[in-house]
Amino acid sequence: MKRIIQYLGTPLLAICLAIPCIQSANAQYITPAILDSVSLEGQLDYIQERTRIYNDYRAIREDMFLKIKKNAVDSLNEAKLDIATLQSKLTERDFEIETLNTELGRTKNDRDEAIRNKDGLSFLGIQMNKGFYNMIMWIIVAALASLAVIMFLLFKRNHVVTSQTKKELSAIEEEFESYKKSSREKYEKLVISHHNEIMKMKHG
Repeated sequence: MKRIIQYLGTPLLAICLAIPCIQSANAQYITPAILDSVSLEGQLDYIQERTRIYNDYRAIREDMFLKIKKNAVDSLNEAKLDIATLQSKLTERDFEIETLNTELGRTKNDRDEAIRNKDGLSFLGIQMNKGFYNMIMWIIVAALASLAVIMFLLFKRNHVVTSQTKKELSAIEEEFESYKKSSREKYEKLVISHHNEIMKMKHG
């Protein structure tokens, strides 16, 4: 019996000692929940606060580095999608403006034609006195002028909307370029830091 206990005791002791180590290793590589709940800038600040600096080089866990890299790529893709959406809206606005310009030109031509024929005494093949004819013509001119004003106001409104959209698109593009540059610089620094730390560990 004593020999059996001695025979089984060593493996059991080894297993008992290994369990805390396995649990510790698993806990060490659990990605912090904050990397899924804050902005990319907040994630970088978190990494900056939680990692140590050795000889001016910062070490970062591989899983955390990959998580931040994925989040950065997702943010860039989302920004690209926003820009594509704004560009689509801008294209629609340009089409609407072009359509309004065409309608406005047609309306002006119709008005000019009505003015040239206002002294005529025949309307749609119907003979009438000049006073009644002039009254009909002025009604048509007034209606066309009102339509022209409405079309102009619509054009002006769409022009303002288009200008605002262009400004917003320009601002987003500038913000995206700045964000992309900042993210690339931080990413490069993290990669260099990670690589140097690995080299240091290999040669140390």
